[in-house]
Amino acid sequence: TNAYNAGASGVVIYNNVPGAISGTLGNGFTLDIPVTSVTDTVGQQLAATADLVLRLKTDTFRGIATTYNVLAESRRGNPNNVVMVGAHLDSVNAGPGIQDNGSGSAAILEVAEQMAKVKPRNKVRFALWGAEEANLVGSTYYVNNLSADERSRIALYLNFDMIGSPNHVFFIYDGDDSDAEGAGPGPAGSAEIEKTFEAYYDLKHLPFKGTDFSGRSDYGPFIAVGIPSGGLFTGAEGIKTADEVALWGGTAGQQYDPCYHLACDTYDNINLSAYDVNVDAVAFATLRYAMSTKDVNGIKGKGNFPSLNGVPSTPGSANDSGLHDEPVAE
Repeated sequence: TNAYNAGASGVVIYNNVPGAISGTLGNGFTLDIPVTSVTDTVGQQLAATADLVLRLKTDTFRGIATTYNVLAESRRGNPNNVVMVGAHLDSVNAGPGIQDNGSGSAAILEVAEQMAKVKPRNKVRFALWGAEEANLVGSTYYVNNLSADERSRIALYLNFDMIGSPNHVFFIYDGDDSDAEGAGPGPAGSAEIEKTFEAYYDLKHLPFKGTDFSGRSDYGPFIAVGIPSGGLFTGAEGIKTADEVALWGGTAGQQYDPCYHLACDTYDNINLSAYDVNVDAVAFATLRYAMSTKDVNGIKGKGNFPSLNGVPSTPGSANDSGLHDEPVAE
């Protein structure tokens, strides 16, 4: 807007850190000028070029389009204590989006199929969101169109967006703001969701790290209306540090996902070992809260699940993959 008001006929935005910039202009942008983005290196070269004449052409669509959310829920379970599990189904136009976010949507689809073997105490609702990349359109529409009564019936929301990054870190959304970075804590109950995922990684003897509720994924609308939220993430355009390499391997100084929002986000862009760990984490948390949300909202369920430090786990030892075991119920 500032550039337009200053008489600019186009805008090139460059990153302030190494690498490409990925973002959206948001629903409020209505100006009729082309806008594009470049890396920090290209941007600095352009800015340093005296008497630069730059021709800019963008292929842009602006108009009303229809997108879809896909929702399915269990036939059984308490309809007044709904556990929601979600991932966005869309990708950016630049690439196929296998990691962002085929990884999350495929994971919850598999867990939903396995949950058909379970008799949950709480109703479980799975959501595949449309148009997340266009500023969380699908999830925002869903939450904004819930009545106050419908919102009150949602016990918690679990979000899974990019859970198999090739240069991964096992990030858990920081529900209690113990890292004291960025946004504050999530709504009451979010800290307990974080602890559930911590317990899973402890079972697997794997390190984990907090990540901020930055508002960049579909948990945002749920947090905005006070619904406890949590989930997993393995990194996008952030740069992996040497300390993180010591814990998770990989390459320091490179993005967690070098193909983030690019054409190379194909099947080859998935770290299958990290992904397998996290798909089981999706199952772990979903199954646990399908049976009881007592730690989040005080509503006690039932089930014969073993526990570790008070946190019910999926069947099997610390080295087993819960998703691949036959779920136990009642």
